Amino acid sequence: MNTEITKPLAVITGASSGIGAATARVLSGQGHPLLLLARRVARLDALGLPHTLARAVDVTDADAVSAAVQEAEAQYGPADLIVNNAGVMLLGEVVQQPAEEWQRMLDVNVRGLLNGVRAVLPGMARRGRGTIVNVSSVAGRKSYPHHTVYSGTKFAVHGMSESLREEVAPHGVRVVTIAPGAVETELLSHTTDAAVKADYQAFKDSIDVLTPEDVAAAISYAYQQPQRITLREIVLAATAQAA
Repeated sequence: MNTEITKPLAVITGASSGIGAATARVLSGQGHPLLLLARRVARLDALGLPHTLARAVDVTDADAVSAAVQEAEAQYGPADLIVNNAGVMLLGEVVQQPAEEWQRMLDVNVRGLLNGVRAVLPGMARRGRGTIVNVSSVAGRKSYPHHTVYSGTKFAVHGMSESLREEVAPHGVRVVTIAPGAVETELLSHTTDAAVKADYQAFKDSIDVLTPEDVAAAISYAYQQPQRITLREIVLAATAQAA
């Protein structure tokens, strides 16, 4: 792995596992210093990546997100990329699902993403460059059973991302939406409805789903394009995932 700093700072939320951790490994290997944010800081440290600042931050805490970005920028220079990856998926039927689960998804998937955007966007706009990658889902483009609130949060990510892209395009800032299908990550483990979780796991087991590395490669590909090119949306899924 390249141990020299040859690229600008990249920020990744939800970096302790899955897509976030895979993206951290890819970007580190390309020479980027990293700010990794997650609640499980020991998992971040265990990645063992060079030129990396790991902080235990809940993305719903706007002040903590901003403070971590400021600390990393003081050490590594301006953030040129943020990957807003932190998210929770709590599947279930609305008629039975605890309202607290709705609130958690709205807080993390929507407000947490906006907190990440707010922490880096003013500097990017002043510098006239930067890339914001928002990790959404195919559930942000179509509906699925038991996905009502989760899907609503991901439709919000798509809508906010596209509107934001239009706002910041004159400032030279790119906004990219990454919408994966089923991925082999810990995301399903958050679901508390045992029957829904079992059904979804059976679906995942029936096909060759995406790996976190597949999604990280898509993120890297979008970011590596010349700054004048924005891949506005990348939708990727296992070939066998028909819906």
